[in-house]
Amino acid sequence: MAEEKEYRIEDAEENSDNKEFMLNAIRNGSPWVIRYASDKLLADKELMLEAVKQDGQELYYANQALRDDKDVVLAAVTKKWLIIKFASFRLRGDKDVAIAALSQNLAAKEYLTEKAFEYEEVQQILAPKENEE
Repeated sequence: MAEEKEYRIEDAEENSDNKEFMLNAIRNGSPWVIRYASDKLLADKELMLEAVKQDGQELYYANQALRDDKDVVLAAVTKKWLIIKFASFRLRGDKDVAIAALSQNLAAKEYLTEKAFEYEEVQQILAPKENEE
């Protein structure tokens, strides 16, 4: 991790289109700066991937294309299962995304599409728990 630096909202607003600033802030433990990024930067896979690897919640700010990018969504869901609700419909039916979310909390099943339930691995995660209830 880079050296500790405190970032202010004003800094993030002034640098909303500055990828280098955003990457440095995220790498310094301030992934929240992505909330002030320009639309162009919210579509930048490298930047969004860095942010969601630290805080999955930042997927909320990603553009639609990145919400349908498996690398970005999987990294986000691995950090925070509930963010699956902001993933694309297609990826809410993806086996790996479903497993990542369900492995953290079975409540994630509420956000999965029917496609996800077709995978044996998903059924194995759900079956023993549902039988205990």
